[in-house]
Amino acid sequence: MDTFLLSALCLLATWAVLAEGVTVQDGKFSFPLESVKKLKDLQELQEPHTRKSGGPAVPQVCSHQKFPEELKPVCKETNAREILHRLEAIAEDPSSCEICAFAACAGC
Repeated sequence: MDTFLLSALCLLATWAVLAEGVTVQDGKFSFPLESVKKLKDLQELQEPHTRKSGGPAVPQVCSHQKFPEELKPVCKETNAREILHRLEAIAEDPSSCEICAFAACAGC
């Protein structure tokens, strides 16, 4: 009985990890790989940048209607352009993230 319970718990834990899928992390931010993949379609919109009331330059892609909601907190950062550039590298070749070739990817 104990072996069955332990096996069931292990199987449940494995399923929980797989259900979450691959996660991409950049500094304090963590995003689902599926959201990062959406950046590939928006790459041509990366320039120019707009300024928000004297604040830091915000990449134009941040205001696009198809920009993933999960990535919007990045747009408020002073280094948003650099973060999005790193995420775009993963979006260019998401299969390398799915096999954990990028150190920023977890949950494979």
